[in-house]
Amino acid sequence: MKRRHFLISGAAGAALSMARPSWAMAGAPAYLTAASKEGNSTWLVGLTEQGDVVFELPIPSRGHAAAAHPFRAEAVAFARRPGRFAVVLDCATGKEIARLDSPEGRHFYGHGAFTADGKLLLTTENAYDVPDGRLGIWDAEDGYNRIGELPSGGIGPHEMIRLADGSFAVANGGMQTHPDYDRAVLNIPSMKPNLTYLDAQGLIVDQVEPPADMRLNSIRHIAADDTGRVVIALQWQGNPLTAVPLMASHRRGEALAFFDHPETVRLKQYAGSIAISSDGAEIAVTGPKGGHVLFFDGATGAPINGRALPEASGVAQFGDRFAITLAGGLLEGGASGGKMLDVAGGYSWDNHLVSIRRV
Repeated sequence: MKRRHFLISGAAGAALSMARPSWAMAGAPAYLTAASKEGNSTWLVGLTEQGDVVFELPIPSRGHAAAAHPFRAEAVAFARRPGRFAVVLDCATGKEIARLDSPEGRHFYGHGAFTADGKLLLTTENAYDVPDGRLGIWDAEDGYNRIGELPSGGIGPHEMIRLADGSFAVANGGMQTHPDYDRAVLNIPSMKPNLTYLDAQGLIVDQVEPPADMRLNSIRHIAADDTGRVVIALQWQGNPLTAVPLMASHRRGEALAFFDHPETVRLKQYAGSIAISSDGAEIAVTGPKGGHVLFFDGATGAPINGRALPEASGVAQFGDRFAITLAGGLLEGGASGGKMLDVAGGYSWDNHLVSIRRV
């Protein structure tokens, strides 16, 4: 079967979709995140907007991010690189529905996205012996059976998102890794990250690379607004004493635009997660290694301010501003302040907080 046919034909099974709970029926968590506890136990955690834990599901090792189904109360949570499992979760009950295993010669990169019709799941993967980036294709109407793969357009595909028009953006981080060497970067002399765009059928339609002096600024995590503008959280792989911006944005047909901030140094060269507020007024970039969050003007990219927030990790939209996971709980707010919510359980959060009812 040709790769184009995978995404055009999708999969049969509308009756199956109707039989499963919808987001309207679920009425349960607003967010899904991965976390660990004392003793190195690892979990998927469902949270309400009030910071209540709706469910926690044990997983084999550290998780990373998740993809929410566009219609069903269902999400797929991925292992942290170089993990080989993904868990399909019924978000109405907090129960595991299915488990995905990466095929031989592949591992997951912690992210994925559903097609707009919800029939297929695409997963970012490392074909580590090639080496090359791939997008696995899984039939969400047939028990998440794997039915093929696509090129990601680069090395080290990390986060991918579905854009408002049903197309996709993929952050090819440029970092060649191999599970035999854990998380070591093997190609610093030749590293070339890019942002790749695919149409709704999975065909690459556009790519953009950083300029030469920014080629070690790995394109890792991305978010987009309804106009198709993509904002980017970067992770610098060069000299740790070199000052570089860790936020960029892009519109198709233009060059990457980089935006610095007076408090960028507080992130320790590592931007974790990124989000745009629903009204477009602010962009938030977390720095889990530095315990800091940077806020930028959503229209111009100009710095607004930064906030010291211990273990600031995942960020997602909350009303016109953000929900941010941090040590002991959540912040609901933005650059000008907000409400701190305690979350019971003693969790240490991973990098992402995924909205699972706003897809």
